[in-house]
Amino acid sequence: MAIKETHFQFPGQTNFYKGKVRDVYTIQDKFLVMVVSDRISAFDVVLPEPIPFKGQVLNQIAAKFLNATQDIVANWVIDVPDPSVTIGRICKPFKVEMVIRGYLAGHAWREYNAGKREVCGVKLPEGLKENDKLPEPIITPTTKASVGHDEDISREEILRRNIVSEEDYVQLEQFTRQLFARGTEMAAERGLILVDTKYEFGKADGKVILIDEIHTPDSSRYFYKDGYEELQASNEPQRQLSKEFVRKWLIENGFQGKDGQVVPEMTPEVVNSISERYIELYEHITGEAFRKVDATEPLKRIESNIREFLNRLN
Repeated sequence: MAIKETHFQFPGQTNFYKGKVRDVYTIQDKFLVMVVSDRISAFDVVLPEPIPFKGQVLNQIAAKFLNATQDIVANWVIDVPDPSVTIGRICKPFKVEMVIRGYLAGHAWREYNAGKREVCGVKLPEGLKENDKLPEPIITPTTKASVGHDEDISREEILRRNIVSEEDYVQLEQFTRQLFARGTEMAAERGLILVDTKYEFGKADGKVILIDEIHTPDSSRYFYKDGYEELQASNEPQRQLSKEFVRKWLIENGFQGKDGQVVPEMTPEVVNSISERYIELYEHITGEAFRKVDATEPLKRIESNIREFLNRLN
């Protein structure tokens, strides 16, 4: 059974927030309990059918990479008491997402292909084609929208509007580049190329803290290293490990999140194929076999594991 939504009530619960794919419970105004559901979103729209094991895949990949980057920047995690749950400390989030790109793919390619030679204030050279490696990684931030679509924004605009102070923003850029370098190294060990990704940061006790998931297929795009050069040389699509296959399926079926468009039917076959792709992503990215958690009564299991952790806090 896939986890579509949760409606728990925990001791000391002071708030509840339902995101696109996460249900977030605030405890004692100190801790965040993040349940990673099996909901799936694309083009900023939550699709109607949940994807079995998707939440477990994302949560466990994020846990692995957050643990592997603690020497670069502290993160929000206290514990992972369940395969679909992360519990951490509350941070005040910055209202920007730090997107970093090593290759011209996805949104940046669509902008470039439409004739734009500047993305988020960063100039791009002429003569590039889809999936080409950029001369150096570029940071293309987006605003963090509470409602609706995130929007591209330049460094200059962020500072001009005082969305982030210059001192903090310099640190965000530095951490973003260091995390991307580490993610690139770890991907290379798995025969992968980390194409682009996003990081979210917050502040706690005056320190910049890394929050949310990192280096997952929902927040990142990967290519297979083997065959990359040959496919580029022959102008063929790259073999990808990312959520892009979901976006492509939607586009092929006439949906890009625009007004009046309807999400195509998600048959059991489509849902199962997406689930299998997520498990494949997990195994490629981590190099570990995926162990499906018992999904007979996931809500009971999750609630029990969270309550056990909260009892230990008291």
